[in-house]
Order: sequence, then structure tokens, then C-alpha cells
Amino acid sequence: MSFKFPTRLSSKKKKPLKDYAQAGIIQKLGLEAFWVSPLDPVSLLNISTWTLENQSSQVPKDLPTAFLQRLWILSPDARNPCCQPLPVTQNNDNKSPEEMFSVLGGDGQYATNPLDLVAAAFMSSNTFLQQEMTVRMVQCQFAVPLVLPNIDLEEPSHFLLWPLRGVVSQWRSHLPDKMFQEGDLASTYMPVVSCVKLGHCGVSKSQVLNQMISGVKTCSETFVHRGMDGGQLPRRLSNGLIEIGWYRPTGETTKDIFPVPVVIANLRGDAGTHEKNLSLLCQASSVVVVFCGNLTEKEKQLLTSCKEIASKLILIDFSDSENEENRIAGLVNPNLEEYIGLPEVSVLQGRALTENKLAKMLQVNLKHLLPDKLKLVSLEAAANLAVGLGYNVDEGAVCKNVMATVEELLKGLDEGSAQFREKQLPLQGLWWRKLAELEKKESKQKKYGTEIDPQLQKEKKDILAELSSYKMTPVMKIFIDALFTTDKVERSYFLTWMKLRLQQKQTGLFINQQVEREKSLPEHYQELDPINEEQLSDPGTEYQDCHLDSEENGALSHQEKQQDEPEQPPSMSGFQKCPDPSFEYQVASCSQPFQRDPSWLGLEHFLREMGLIFEIKHLTASSGSLNVVRLPSLAADLLLHGIPLEIMDGDAINIPFRWVGDVFAELKRRLPQQQCRTRVLTNLGVYHARNAEVLSALFGVKFPEGRTRSTKGLYVIVLCLPENLKKEMECDFLLLMDVEGLCLVPPENTTTTQLRDNEMATVATGLSDVLLQNISSHESSEFETDFTVIVNALLCIKERGPIPVCQFMVQDEGIKSLLQASQLRHVSEMLQTETKDRGTTKADNHYAQPTSSITCVKGPWSNMSPSEPGDYQYSKAVLKLLRNMFDAVKKCAAKSKASSLPEVLARLSSVWDAVKADSFSTGLQNTDLALAFSLLCTEHSQWRDSFLKHMENWLMEARQKIFATKAKALDDAVEKDFLNELKDEAREEVKTEADKLRSRVDSCLMADDLLKMNTEIFKPILMRNVNDLQERTTEEIIQRLETLNESHYSFTQRKKFETLLEKEQEPKLRELVENSKSTEVLLEDKDLEEAFEGLWSKTLSNFDFRPSETDDITTRVKDILRANLISRGLQKHMKKVEDIGQNSTSSFQVSYDHFGYRTRLKYMFEDNNRVQRLEAQQVACKIIEEYNQFVADKNSLPADFSDSYITEMLENVEKAMKEQTMEIRSAFEVDLKVYLCSTACQDFKKLHDRYAKDAELLRYITANKSAYLGDFIYQFRKRDQCQNVAQAFTSMVIKPAVLDYIHRPVGMQIAEEILAKEQKYHSPRVFHYSLLEELIKEDSFESFQEYLHSYESFGLRKIRERVVTHLPELTTLKKRRLQRLGEIVGKVAAAVSQTSEGTNGKLSDTKPQLERVCLTLERDGGVDVNRAALDGPLFSITTEWDLFVKCLMELLASMRLELAQEFSQEVDITQLYQCLPTEPQHCIFKQMGACDKQCPLCGAPCDVEEIRHEVHRALLHRPRDILPYGSSSLFSTSFPESMNQVDLGQNKNTLDIDMPCRDLHTHSHDWIISFKDPNSQTLCVYWRYVLARFNKKFAMQYEKEPAEIPEEWRKISQEEALDSLRETFLT
Repeated sequence: MSFKFPTRLSSKKKKPLKDYAQAGIIQKLGLEAFWVSPLDPVSLLNISTWTLENQSSQVPKDLPTAFLQRLWILSPDARNPCCQPLPVTQNNDNKSPEEMFSVLGGDGQYATNPLDLVAAAFMSSNTFLQQEMTVRMVQCQFAVPLVLPNIDLEEPSHFLLWPLRGVVSQWRSHLPDKMFQEGDLASTYMPVVSCVKLGHCGVSKSQVLNQMISGVKTCSETFVHRGMDGGQLPRRLSNGLIEIGWYRPTGETTKDIFPVPVVIANLRGDAGTHEKNLSLLCQASSVVVVFCGNLTEKEKQLLTSCKEIASKLILIDFSDSENEENRIAGLVNPNLEEYIGLPEVSVLQGRALTENKLAKMLQVNLKHLLPDKLKLVSLEAAANLAVGLGYNVDEGAVCKNVMATVEELLKGLDEGSAQFREKQLPLQGLWWRKLAELEKKESKQKKYGTEIDPQLQKEKKDILAELSSYKMTPVMKIFIDALFTTDKVERSYFLTWMKLRLQQKQTGLFINQQVEREKSLPEHYQELDPINEEQLSDPGTEYQDCHLDSEENGALSHQEKQQDEPEQPPSMSGFQKCPDPSFEYQVASCSQPFQRDPSWLGLEHFLREMGLIFEIKHLTASSGSLNVVRLPSLAADLLLHGIPLEIMDGDAINIPFRWVGDVFAELKRRLPQQQCRTRVLTNLGVYHARNAEVLSALFGVKFPEGRTRSTKGLYVIVLCLPENLKKEMECDFLLLMDVEGLCLVPPENTTTTQLRDNEMATVATGLSDVLLQNISSHESSEFETDFTVIVNALLCIKERGPIPVCQFMVQDEGIKSLLQASQLRHVSEMLQTETKDRGTTKADNHYAQPTSSITCVKGPWSNMSPSEPGDYQYSKAVLKLLRNMFDAVKKCAAKSKASSLPEVLARLSSVWDAVKADSFSTGLQNTDLALAFSLLCTEHSQWRDSFLKHMENWLMEARQKIFATKAKALDDAVEKDFLNELKDEAREEVKTEADKLRSRVDSCLMADDLLKMNTEIFKPILMRNVNDLQERTTEEIIQRLETLNESHYSFTQRKKFETLLEKEQEPKLRELVENSKSTEVLLEDKDLEEAFEGLWSKTLSNFDFRPSETDDITTRVKDILRANLISRGLQKHMKKVEDIGQNSTSSFQVSYDHFGYRTRLKYMFEDNNRVQRLEAQQVACKIIEEYNQFVADKNSLPADFSDSYITEMLENVEKAMKEQTMEIRSAFEVDLKVYLCSTACQDFKKLHDRYAKDAELLRYITANKSAYLGDFIYQFRKRDQCQNVAQAFTSMVIKPAVLDYIHRPVGMQIAEEILAKEQKYHSPRVFHYSLLEELIKEDSFESFQEYLHSYESFGLRKIRERVVTHLPELTTLKKRRLQRLGEIVGKVAAAVSQTSEGTNGKLSDTKPQLERVCLTLERDGGVDVNRAALDGPLFSITTEWDLFVKCLMELLASMRLELAQEFSQEVDITQLYQCLPTEPQHCIFKQMGACDKQCPLCGAPCDVEEIRHEVHRALLHRPRDILPYGSSSLFSTSFPESMNQVDLGQNKNTLDIDMPCRDLHTHSHDWIISFKDPNSQTLCVYWRYVLARFNKKFAMQYEKEPAEIPEEWRKISQEEALDSLRETFLT
């Protein structure tokens, strides 16, 4: 815990924390400091009061603080041990179970078991804080500790009885009379059901109990179980803890689980290891429920012992059914009833039951035993048993002495509260009230200026004389002496027990009634005997040392009392034995919920009597005892420790001013003089509004409760603010004031009571800085009466000055409460405005909306249903209300300074004087006027709402006009004129509407007679309210117009900046993409960030920020330089400072005057002088360069110009000058500083202008710089990706299609030119002839061999050679290709454009779009596109289609330019041929090959030129010896096999002069040979020539013997062969 505590009550200190195993939890939770000096209720105030949020714990040491904070606001998650996530280590070795479980946690980590957290908090608190914690835990439906284990296992556990005494509640049993009953948890006799566990059970005992007492559907979390957050963690501190839950019925039979209140006790841990606790529960319980698993022999004996001790025992068997030796049924003695005199033990089988079914079964069994089959016990009696068993009971000697003192003090109360007050508290009687009435009459006479009535003076004198004879009563003497004790713990016991005992005695628990009722004790009632642990192991042992005696008062007592313990007073006995289990006589009962008793006495009445003793002594000037003189000091001490001070007696409506003044003076003396700033915060509500409980919920303080008692008055408590809130609220103390008993009208004197209520409410309101109006509907309350009291108080205080800041709280959302709150808010807003309490700033909502707020807090008050669980909404509502209250105190700080204690007292005196004299124009009793005014305020609020709605509509129209000026918004002059026109129009519109309001006010005042009679009172208020509304609205409208205009301008500027940024980054992105493309290096983010920084600085520098209209930095720069020169002792140069800002653009020049006389003499000659000046100029240039870098660095910062920039710059100049060794005068330094300062005024002006008008813009773009950077990087990455994909698409798809489109017709065109130009290509026969002619002329064997092997190949080669020789002759190829290039690029662009229609934005996949481009090219452009390259993931990217198209078009243009340049150069024949899809030789050969058939025997081509002929004929068949028989030629296989064999079998050296094809027709019917043709029968001259020429080569080629060639063949010439060829083909 990190909070600081004031001086706390120091109860008995504990021993220092030893190194026990359990001590680790205390240390882990940071509570070791409070082990020796425990926490107390005052400490708790610092923890809970100033916490405005339900904050989660960060570390385990925060958990106790969070537990107390949440518990104070009754949060259902108070016990949650969850911390925020901590760093998780991976090594789980040697970790505790808690740490292991933390690692497995979700969003948070559980530091400890919730029960250990609760136990640690109780161990670290004193008994008074334990009582506070217990009360709130019961309100939260949490189980509370009864027996708290000792951290030292060798020491006895602690029995906590005192905390239970503060738990008081009401219930309604299902008895025939169904009376409402009230009692406390400690002394009320009830059935106690104890639940323990022996052995291992498969169910959660605590979860079963939760479902048992609340039902399955609305299961509460009374007992912590393993299903809760952190419940799985092992318990370290709470093993052996006995906790109890209190069930209280509501009287609804369909809703209640049990018909009577029941205490459920739960022993944590196995009962076998906590035998003493088991012994206590067996003796002190009505019934013990044992959850039994597989039992050991020792546990069986222990269970047998329990049967001997317990009144009633219920066993639930969870043992293994297969193991009969563990069965509990074997332990049941069939004669058990006769053996020990108890009913037979009930044994329930729980093995097969779920937790829900088990809970229902226990409900049924217990309902059968209730209400009259179980003995009734009290926890107070159980404490006596605990003493006998050796427990440390927290109520020690000091507590018992205090109880005896209280019993002595209250022993006369049995006669009745009224008689007791009359005898023992006489000063609060008739004389005090009569004295107040006389003083009021006297004040009214003084107000009217009349002479004081002598009779009045005489009566007052007689009363004072009567009061002067007062002697302190014995009761008050005991009371004051008890308070004067020096033991603070004893005093705390006294005050607490005094309140509790008064409540007990006055709710019907009187000794005489108990004595009478003891005579009729039921027979089945059994006294509780203390039994120690030994009896558990030996059931037969009888105890005669300890027994319970029934004394004359029926007290349960220990026979052998300790000598040092005082005897228990007889008056305590009535709370220790139950005379009747029917509950009729145990608690106070009535047929209706408890109502106020006019004679009820509370602690506040004794404190009031103490104050009156001091007051009377001073009024009568009688001497008092020393104790009387010290009473203010005592009251101040009590006030600082949370005991309220009554400043007004609500019964007598009188203020004991001497008493209050002296207490305040004593309080001021104790407080630091410099820390007495005080704010008064008041809770004003009627008597049934639970004012004390509301303040307790908000601030943790305790005020007297006036809801069910006769308490009536004004009470204050002082709260010291923590340091952080002192600065925020500008005060040191809060003086909390509670109004109790307001509007409680007794039937006998309604008029007088209403006047007193008005007086009390007016005093409370006048004294307050913040007023919380607590509104609660009540069936018996009069709405108008309650309402008009508060309105009347506000009207009266308005005349005395400003009214307090008002806040409103409703306790339900009923129409009655909300209507009253709404009307009161309207009244307070009207009066706050009238007193110039604006309460709003420009940062608040539009049109200065009400500062007050209505908060609904549905609290779990003590008289509400005790079975209702805690609600998170209540906790949130309390925190919200607390924040609203603190905000109201902060608003007070803005309105006025905090008062000191004397000033608060002076304000009280002033208001009280006005109340006594009734010096208010509206009067204290004029409730009709207050009601009329409130209705008028409500109606005026509706008018105001209509007025504001009209202005809001007008503003919306003005907004549309502003945002419609798009172009004009950039023109400053037009913008200002337009804005001024709107402002004038707004002022006129507001004035017109306000005048309508004024007319309505006049009409309304004249329409009501009561208002008309008081027009002079209300009209100024209403008119000033209208004036103020007009002023506020005008101011707000103008401000919002300026904001709208500025917002529009800033938006335009922002768009302009973003446009400029995009413009600047466009070329940068292209440059980066090109660099990445050319270098083939992927740029990293840091490289892009560096590029963006330069781009960002350039954009900021180039952007046209609006200049500052008023602020000029030149004056600031001059002042800084003057101060610098003075500090340097250079005042003689001060005149040069005025040169700054002259806008001189000349550069700095070193002059002759910058050097001293000696230096000038030394460098007298011109050359030397030039060197000297050059060195000085270099120094100046270096300093100026450093300055330029300095300016650039500052301009890059997201900050406005600062004076420190100039100071730093001057220091840099001085540092640079110190590093120089040359002799130079101070004038050089001064002139250089003046030059730099003048330059800085210009350089930093633009920086300053950024933050002048465009500060919001600059903040926006600076805050979003990272977003701009991210977009820049994203754009680059996408462009780079787009570039790469577009490049791939262009190179892999588009460019091949383009080249194909360009070169496909080129081959055909070349072929056509050659065919037209060359005669040999006129027909196939001519072409064949040309080939044979060429063969002869070439005279190449290889050519002949190629021709014979493949006619087609040879022909193509020859044509290609001709094509190659023809290409250089082409003059139109370049033009044709460029023309085709333009055509295809246009087609591609058109296809892309057509595909892009209707497509924009981001595409998740570009591949479908690219396929559409290809299809469009094929369909509309007639272009062949190979789309196979689109397969695969390369082109499936997510990108902006427009960006991709842009990259694609850029690449298309680049490709066109590249190809155009290529086509413009000289034609590379080889390269061109590779680019031609259609080769010319194939086109020509196709024309020349009319028939592609060849002779099946010799391979000669068919020479028939007719198309589609059916019979083939060759003009020149080939001889056998030139044919590759046996080779792989195709036609060789066409010869018949018989023929081949016969021919080959002949003499190979003999030349066969016959043609091989002379019998061709017999082998192939579609080939013919004309017998008329000699070439068909014998070899023609052509082939004879060829054979003679290459005979040997043919033989060598075919691996034959050379043929024998006739000699005449060798004589054939080439010309003869050509003639023969010519004759064959051309004739």
C-alpha cells in the first residue's frame, strides 16, 4: 500500500512478524508494516474516500488496497485477487502453485487465494476496522471470519466477536404473526448450521452452501469456492478459518429458502487437521453437516466423537462404494438414541449427486428441522465456549470494562427513553427550546427597529437563571469521564458500544423481559457446555471443570473465571441464552418496518448534552469544572477521529454558538495555520432519504441516522484532503454537513414544524459551498412539503449571496423522484445564474449547459431485502456521484476562494442571524410562493430549451454556408468579411429570440396573482437570467462560428497540404522506383524513411502557412540579444541591436573596424591586411554555416519557435569565438550576432507562423506524420510491385504479341516482291529447271547430294539465299515496321482503356483484368496473344488498378520508343529473320510446289502444274547409280524387294543404262511414264553428265564400286547438259 495515514488508534500491538511459512503471504501483499501497528477506520478513509475509479491492481501489494476500496463501495468483485498481466517467464521450475496458476491465467494473474486476501486484511486491521469490514461484507452477502487462524501455528486462533456486534439487520420470519424483527449477528439466538469436511470429497462444499442459501438460479458467492477467480490457488493463511454467512428471510414464502434467520458456518480445510475448531463447532452449532470421503481410522474415531458432542449431525457420504470398510454407514450405532440421548444420525448418500441436487437435498432436510426442531444459539455464547477451548477472544479486559461502564450509564433506560432523557439530559428540554424562541422574537423586534419587549427580556433572564442552577447528572458525568480517558482504544470501544447498546436496549432487549421469559424455557432447550479437545478423542470423558450455570439473570458463564478478568455485569446476561426458539422474544418485533420513536435516544443526544453543558456555563457565566472547560478540546479530538459535531439542535432549532465557536477555535489551533482552507459540502434531504447512509457510502463517515430515530439537527465532520486533491480543489479540508430529521412532521404541530424545517434547511444551504440534494420517494411523505422546504431555502439564501453549487441524487427512477429532481435543478440553475455563477468555461458543453447533474444511486440500504446480492451498478453509481461532488468542489474553486474556519463560523453567524430575524423577502413560511416559483422555473426551462433549439438550427444553417465557401475559404479577406457578417447575424438572431423570452416572462408573471404580487422579487431574477442566457448564447454562437470557420479553413489547409505532399512525393516515388529498377536492389524501410524526411521538410518549407497577425518575434529576439550583451559587458554596442529586423539581405562582411590598433599596425601592408580579413571572413562563414544547420534542425522539430533558440544560437557564437586565436575586437562578435539575429527573425518567422493560426493544422499533420510516412512506404511498395508486374506483363505478353503483329506480314511481303521480280519463280516447272541449272553451274557434289536427298530442303535453301540477297534492296521495311508498331500500340492502349471502364479502386487480383486485356486484343484487334505466361501466381496481386494502368501505359510508351529506335537502325538480316513469324522462303516454296508428290522409285518431284491432278508425272527421273539404295532415303523403300534383290545381285561393275522407273506404272498406278519420251527410257544427257562428273564420289558416298561410264559420256559438256535440261523442261 502506497498511501499515507494520519495518526491512528494504537490498539494492542502485536509481536513482530516472524519468519513463518504463512508470513510470505503477508509480505507478498505488502502488509508487514501493519502487522505490528494495524490499520484502523481512520486509515481506511484515506484508502476509500479519495478513490474515484475502480482501478485494477497492478502488483500483489495493491490487492489489499483494492479489496478495501471495493468493499467500501460494496462491489461484488471486492475479493478478486486478479492483477494485471506481468512478464511471464518460461522457466516453471521451482515455482509455487500460485505462480504456476498465474502463468495459466488469461488477461490477468491471480496472486493469492481470495480467502487468504480476506484473512490477511483482517490480520492487519484492528478490531474497529474489522467491524467496519464485517458490516460491509455482510451487506455484500460475503461470508465473514468468525475464527481467524493465528499466523503462528503454535498460538491459539482468534475468535472475532466484536466485529459481529456491529452487524445489525431486519428480517421477517414465517411465523404466524409474521412480525418484522431486528437484531445483531452477535447476540441474536438463531439456528447455527456448521459445515465441515472429513477426507477427500469430489464436490465443492462452499459451492453447495452457496446454492443452498440462495438457490441455483440466483446463486450468490457468499463463500469463496474453487470456481471463483483465484479460488483454485492453495490456501496459505486461511486453513482453519471458520467463516459465517447470515441468511435472513424477507417474509415472502415463495422467495425465501428458510423460514427463519440462519447462520451458516464453514470450516476451511480438513476437519481432521483442525480438531479444536471442529470441537467448537460441534458444541456451538444447532446442527453439524459433515462432508465425508474415504476415512482413515483416526478420522472415524473423530467422527464418533462428534456424535457424542453435537446436538444434531448430518453426514453426507462421498466414500468409494466398492470399499466397504470406508462406508460411513458402518459407524452408525442402531441404538445411538439410547446411547447418547440424541436422534439417530442422518446419513445422506452424495456420491452420485451433483452440487445442485446436493444443495436442494440439504435445503429439504434443514427446512424439515426449522423452525422448532433445532436448538438456538448465539455467537456471543459461542465466544464463552471458545474461551474454554483456549481461543483468543477479541473482547478483552478493556472491552469488558467499557461494557460495564456503559451498562452503569444506561441502567436507568429500562424505565423508558423519555423518562431517561428528562432526568439525565435535562438541558435538551423545554428551557433550551424556550430560550431559542425568545431569541428569535428578540431578533425580529430588532429587525423592525422596535424596542425590545421588557417581558421578553424578563422571560429570558428567568430561563438563564433556571439554567444556571444546572448540575451535571450522574449519567453525563460518567459519559464525559469515559470520553476523557487517555486510552484512545478504550474511548473507541466506549463510543461504539454505546451506540450498539442503545440500539439493543431500545429495540426491546430488556433484562426484565428476559428474566420473565426465562421462566417458560422449552424443555428441549439445551445449554452449551464447553468441551475441550481431549473429549473428542475420549468420548466417555466427563467434564466437571467447566459447565454453564443458569444464574439469576440466565447468564452463560465459565465456572472458573480468570482472576484478572472483571465479573460480567448482570445486565449483559439477557443476550446470552435463548428462552424460546420461536423468535418471538429474542428480538424486537413489530407488525411494520421499524419507524421513528420520538423518544429514541442516540449517542448524538449525549454529545448534544455535553455541548449544552459548556454553552450554559458560558451563557450564565457560572463557573465550571476543569472537565467542562476542556470539553471543546475533547469535541475537536472526537471530530478529528470521525465523531460528528452537532452545530444546530434540530429539535430546538437553536445553535450553541459559544460551544461551536470554541470547538472550531480548538480545531483551528490543532491544524496547520497555512492549511485551513475549507469547503462545506452538505447533504440535504428529508428524514427518509437516508442521508447518513449516503454520506457513509460516499466518504466512509458515520453520521447519526435520523430515519428511525428522533435525531434532528445539523452535524459536521472534518475530512483532510490528500495533497494531490488539495491542489485541484484549492482547499485543505472538507467540512461534511448532514441534515437529519428534515420534514418529519408530528401530527400535533404541523405549522411550527414546517417553520423549523425551513429554518434548518436555510441554515444548511447558507453555510454550504456544495449542496447535494438527496431525493427519495416515500409513501407517507408529502411531495409539495418536502419540495418547497428546499426551494424556500434556496430563495432565502439567494438574498444573502451566491447559492451553493448543487448536485442531485435520486434513490430510485420513479417519476416522483425524477420530477422533484428536475424541478429542483431548474430552480438552482435559475438562482445560480442570477448570482453570476456561470459555472462553465469555453471547454464545457454548448450554451453553458447546467453544471449540476442527476445521479441515480439504488443503494443496498440496511432496510432493503437482506437476500439481495451486491450490484455492480451501485458501485459504479457511488463512484460517479463522488466524482460529481468533487467536480462541484473544483467549480467552487473557480468561483471563489475557500474559507477559513473563522470565516465559516462568521458565515454561520450571519445566516443564523438572518434566520432568527426572518429577514428574507420571501419569508421562511411562504411555501406557496416557493412552489409557484419552482413551477415558473420549470416553464422557463422549457422556453430556454426551445430558444436553444432554435439557435442550434440557425447554427446548422450557418455551418452549411461556411462549408459552401470552398473557393473563397482560401481568401483571408473574403473569409473575414463573411465571418463578420455571420457574427452580426447571430447577434441579431439571439437578441430577437431573447426578446421573445422576455415577453413570455412578463406575461407569465402577470397571469398568476401570487407571482404578480411578488413581481419585484422574481422579475429581476428572471430578466437577469434571460440577459445572461442571451450573453452566454451569443458568446457561444460566435465562438462556435469561429470554430466552424477555423475548422473549415483548417480542413481546406489540410487538403492543400496533402495535395502538396502528394505532388512533392510523386517525382520522388518515380525516382525511387526507377532507382530500384535500374539497380535491382530492394530498398529497405530506413532508406525510404530518409527519403521521406527530406520530402517532409521540403513540403513544410514550401507550404503557405497563414502568417501571425499580432505576434512578432523580432521584439523577443532584440530583448534576448540585449540581455546577452549586458551579461557580456558589451553595453556600448547596444545601439546596434536596433538594426535587427531591417530586412537587410546583404551578406556579412568583415570590416576594418573589427580589428584592434595593434593588429592593424601589424598588418599594415595591403597583402597582409587581405590575409587577415580573409581569415576573419572564413571564421564568420563557418559560424554562419553552423547557424544554417542549426535553423534546419529546429525547423524539422514539431514545435513552435522558442526564445531558447536565440539563446542557444548566441551561445554557439560565443563558443566558436573562444576557439579562435586571431586578435579581433568585440565589434566583430557583436556585428555577427546582430547579423545572425536579424537573419533568425526571418528564418524562424515562418516556423512561428505555422503555430500562429495553423497550430491545429500543424498539430494534426505532425501527429499523422507516421501515417503519411506509412502511406509513402506503401505507395512505393505498391508502385514497385506494380512496376514489376507491369514490366513482366509487358515483356512476357505484350511485347511478343507486338513483335508478332509487326513482323507477321513482312515475310509475305518479301515473298510477293521476289515472286514478282524473279522469272524463275513464275511456275513450279521453271523453278525446278532453275534448280537443276544451278546445280550444273555450281558443279558441287554436295549440292547434288542435298538435292537428291531432299528436294524441299534444297529448294528452301536456294530461295532463302535469294531472300537474303533481296533484303538489302528493301526500302520500305523501316516505314512498314514503324507503321505497324503504331497500329499495335494503339490497339493495346485501346484494349487497356476498354478494360478499365467501370473498374477503379483496389483490386484483390489483377490477373482477371489482364486476361480481359488479352481477350480484347484478340477479339477487337485481331492480335495473336500467348496467354500461357499468365498462368501461375506472378500476376495475382492486390493493387490499385489505376496505378497499375498508369505503370502499364508508361511501360508501353517506353517499349514503343525502344522499338522505334531499333527499327530506325540498319537492318540486321540474321536478327530480322529470327523475328519473322512467317519466313519468305516457305511462302515462295509453297507457290512453287504445285504438287508435293515424288516418284516412289527415284524420288523425282512431280512436274504437273495443273491443280488437283490425280496422275503424277516427272519430267526428269533419276538414274539408279545416283540414288542412295540401302540408305535411309524415303523413296528407296518404294522399290520392290524382288527388284532390289535382282538388281543388286547383278554385276555391280556393269552399268545399267536403263531407267529404274521404266516399269513405274506397274508399281504405282497414279504415276505414268510416256514411252514417247526418250528421257523416260534412257538416261538423259543431263544425268549422264552428272554421273560422269561425280561417279567416284557417288560410289564412295554409297560405298559401292564406281560404275563403268561410257567414254562418250565423259565427253558431254556442261552446255550440252544444259541444253538437254532446257529441252526437257522448256519445250
